Amino acid sequence: MWTVIYIAPNAKTAERIQDKLTQEGFLVKLRQTNIAKEQYEILVPETELDEVQEVLKDILHSSHRYPN
Repeated sequence: MWTVIYIAPNAKTAERIQDKLTQEGFLVKLRQTNIAKEQYEILVPETELDEVQEVLKDILHSSHRYPN
């Protein structure tokens, strides 16, 4: 089962996070939200949730220090 781990504010951010998580070896899906067309859900398998959350925290922290 797939679980939403983050809602990105736009496609560029969602794709950047997806790329970094994929490079770390995780399976990742993106899905546009029904609420706001610019927002994207980032989904991962439920079995990888704990590991992905740790890596995601590092990705988000580093993106605040060095925005693209």
